[in-house]
Amino acid sequence: MAATAVRYLRSVGAAPAAAPPFDVLPRPALRTVREDERLPVPPAEFRRVLGQFASGVTVITAHDEEGGGPAGFACQSFASLSLDPPLVVFMVARTSTTWPRIARAGAFCVNVLAADQGGLCRAFAVSGADKFAGVAHAPAPVTGSPRLASVPAWIDCTISTVHTGGDHLIVVGRVEALGAEEHGDPLLFHRGRFGRFEG
Repeated sequence: MAATAVRYLRSVGAAPAAAPPFDVLPRPALRTVREDERLPVPPAEFRRVLGQFASGVTVITAHDEEGGGPAGFACQSFASLSLDPPLVVFMVARTSTTWPRIARAGAFCVNVLAADQGGLCRAFAVSGADKFAGVAHAPAPVTGSPRLASVPAWIDCTISTVHTGGDHLIVVGRVEALGAEEHGDPLLFHRGRFGRFEG
């Protein structure tokens, strides 16, 4: 099942030479409630309340050979998922223009940002810009996904499974390699603003 999903994701945007060996499901509508159904909570209130939860900040990167090289986006919805096997998870909007490039690569690198890298996060949060302009990076050891310079931690992954979660996708990655520095504070995001840890 996972292999089928990855094969399908890698085929997005490519004209198939023959019929695929599996049934391609139509893309579901982004709206997950009926038109005549009221949302259980107002979106603004949802954002306000969930904004009370402080999270770390990452940049998810991939090397998309077919799409012209490196791709990436800023992501705060990242977490560890499993120790055995080693799995991590991140969420991405289904309308993201970067996600199809990551899906096509079939792999990604999670770059955990430091407290002084708010500017780097903002650069990767902009749509349509050359996000890698002036950003030093090197290939991650297993997948070749861009590993950003000076980040306190990185996790090199292959895509394991992808699930639909409302207007987002839940991407599960299998950890192939990882590394971390033992110093430096993390970049935090809380109530719409960047912050830092104070012990």
